[in-house]
Amino acid sequence: MPQTWTSQSRRGWQTALAAGSGVVGLVLMVGFRHFQGDSNALAGFGLGVLLLVIGVAALVTGGTQTVVVDPVLRRIVVDDKTLLGAKTRQIAFSEVSDISVGYLGKKSNFVQTYYLVLKLTNGQEYPLFAPGRFYPGASSRATVESWRQRLKGYLTA
Repeated sequence: MPQTWTSQSRRGWQTALAAGSGVVGLVLMVGFRHFQGDSNALAGFGLGVLLLVIGVAALVTGGTQTVVVDPVLRRIVVDDKTLLGAKTRQIAFSEVSDISVGYLGKKSNFVQTYYLVLKLTNGQEYPLFAPGRFYPGASSRATVESWRQRLKGYLTA
């Protein structure tokens, strides 16, 4: 019988990205605060406000996600912990009808994230190892494909 598989997202990477967005937003807001009649300066200030709001929202809603694949209990448990609280999603192996590899990003700007997409028997899709959570190995399609094969092995065992 395969062992329990546990993986946790990288909270530090999420925090760094959120803080970076907030800092850039603040710099733009300060740099373009005198936008009297200048539409370019107003646009720069507006972009700063948007980036600051995104950064603060990402800090508040970002958190740690833990995925546990338990072959003994035949279920997948996803725990999300944020500053706003915690929630848990349990998916029985029998609810999963298919597994594919999802993709987020553009190769041209070198931002690529892969994740698993669980097709559930009720027709819904559920992203496992969700993009934006910075799971180790999620930038490699080969790694995520190995996750898919591993999970398929657990489901068919």
